Amino acid sequence: MATAVAAPAEAVQQDYNSLCEKLREVSALGGISGLLGWDEQVMMPDGAAASRAAQQAVLAGVIYDKQTDAALGELLSKLDGPKESLGQYEAAVVREALREYQRTTAVPKRIAKRKAELSSEAFQVWVKAREASDFGAFAGILQEWVDLVKEQSAAIDPARSAYDVSLDEYEKGMTSARLDEIFVQVREGLVPLLKEIKGRGKAPDASFLSGSFDTGRQAKLCETIAKEIGFDLTRGRLDVSVHPFTGGAHPSDVRMTTRFKADDLTEGLTGAIHETGHALYEQGRNLDYDGLPVNQAMSMGIHESQSLFWERMVALSEPFSHYLSAHLKTAFPELKHEVGQLYPALNVVRDPSMIRVEADELTYPLHIILRYELEKGLLDGSVAVSDLPRLWNEKMQSYLGTTPKDDAQGCLQDVHWGMGAFGYFPTYSLGAMYACQIYQEAKKQLPGLEDEIRAGQFGQLRGWLNEKIHKVGSLYPDGDELMRAVTGAPLDPAIFLQYLRDKYSVIYQL
Repeated sequence: MATAVAAPAEAVQQDYNSLCEKLREVSALGGISGLLGWDEQVMMPDGAAASRAAQQAVLAGVIYDKQTDAALGELLSKLDGPKESLGQYEAAVVREALREYQRTTAVPKRIAKRKAELSSEAFQVWVKAREASDFGAFAGILQEWVDLVKEQSAAIDPARSAYDVSLDEYEKGMTSARLDEIFVQVREGLVPLLKEIKGRGKAPDASFLSGSFDTGRQAKLCETIAKEIGFDLTRGRLDVSVHPFTGGAHPSDVRMTTRFKADDLTEGLTGAIHETGHALYEQGRNLDYDGLPVNQAMSMGIHESQSLFWERMVALSEPFSHYLSAHLKTAFPELKHEVGQLYPALNVVRDPSMIRVEADELTYPLHIILRYELEKGLLDGSVAVSDLPRLWNEKMQSYLGTTPKDDAQGCLQDVHWGMGAFGYFPTYSLGAMYACQIYQEAKKQLPGLEDEIRAGQFGQLRGWLNEKIHKVGSLYPDGDELMRAVTGAPLDPAIFLQYLRDKYSVIYQL
C-alpha cells in the first residue's frame, strides 16, 4: 500500500510540533540553571562556589548542545518560509527561535562554557571586592569579561559594534545610536531640572520616615503588599539576597528576593514592590505557549517596565499613598504622620544620590546614563578598565553633583559587569520610559483607576497589564512595536520628561 504524502499544511504542523518539543526541553534545562543561580545568591554556602561554577559550566554545555542541534536548525530552516500555514503566535515562535539559534550557533561552545564559569567566579570576586572597597581586586576578572564579550560579539556579527551586538541580547532591535539620541535628550532635560530643584526647590519634610524599623516587620509588611498587589505565593517565593532580583524556573515557580535595612524603611518597601512587578510578569505569562520563545518576556526593558510601573507609577503616586499609609500605621504604630505627608516624603530627591538601587526616580536615569557611557567605552576601547574609578567619579560629579567616597559606593556598587551583562543597564531607564507611557494609556482606558489604587484595589489594573503585556510575551519583534500595540505610538522619552517635570515641580514648589 502506498504511503499517503502529507499535505503541505500538515507537514508544516508536524515540523512545528517537533520544533516545540525541542524548544521546551531547552526551556526546562534553562529553568534548572535559573534555580542554581537563585540558590547561589540566596542560600548556597560560600565554600560551594567552585563546585557550583563547575555545575553551571556542565549544564551550560548541555544546553548549548541542544540549542545548536543540527536537527533544530533544519526544522527552523524549513519553517522559516511557510509562515502562512502558522498562526500569529506560532510564527513568532519560529522567528524568535531562529533568532536565538543564529546567535547561539555563532558562538563557540568554548565561549559558552567559559561564560558560565566566569559568571560564578566573578560574582564571588565582586562580593569580596565590594566588601573591601577594592576595585583593583575586581579589575582583572572584569577585563576578562570585556575581552570575552568582545570575542562573542565578533563571532555573532562582526559587521556590528560589539556593544550593539551585546545590547541586542537584552533589548531586541535597540542600537547605541538610538540610545545616544534618547539618553542625550533625557540627560539634557534632567541635569538642569535637578539643579533647579537643588537650587530653589522646597524639599518636603520626610523626617518622620527616619528612624529604626525592625526588618522582620518590614519583611512582613512587604509580603502583605506584594500579595495584595497580586503576587501568588503558591507559585513563588520571597527571600533576601545581597542584590534584589527575580528569577526562578517557570511561571509556576517564580523566586523573588529583596533586602531590608533597619535605618531605611523605603528601600525594602519600594524594592519589594519593584520585584513584585517583575514577578507578576513572570506569573502572568501565557501557558498556552509554555516553554516556547513567544511566551518569554519581550525584552529586559519591557520586563523592567513592569517592575517600574508598580514601583514608580503606582507605589510612588499620590493615590497609592492613601493605601500605603494605612498599612504603615498598622506595621509601625510609632510612625506618626498624616496621609498627606506620605506622598511628597516618598518622592524626596536624594542629595547626594550615590547608590543606583537607592536612587529616586528623578536621579535614577542619570545613574544609568553614566553606566551606559562607560560600558560602551569599555567595549569600543575608548575606556580602559583601570580608568573606571576615575571616570565614574567624574561623571557622578558632572551629572549628579556628588563624588563617591570609595569604590564600594562607586564603580563596585552593581553586580552586572561581574555577570558580563554589558547592555543590560540601559534597559532600566528604557523600562521607566515604557512604564510612564503605558501608565498614561492605562488611565485613559481604565476610568476610575486612581480611585481604585487609592482604595487598594489592583485587580483591574493587573488584569489589563496581563492582557496587554504579560500574555503577549514576545509576539512583537521589539519594544516599539509592542508600544504601538498598547499605546498607539513608539517609545517617546518626551512623555517621561514631562511627567517628571510636572510631578517634581509640584512636590518641590518650583
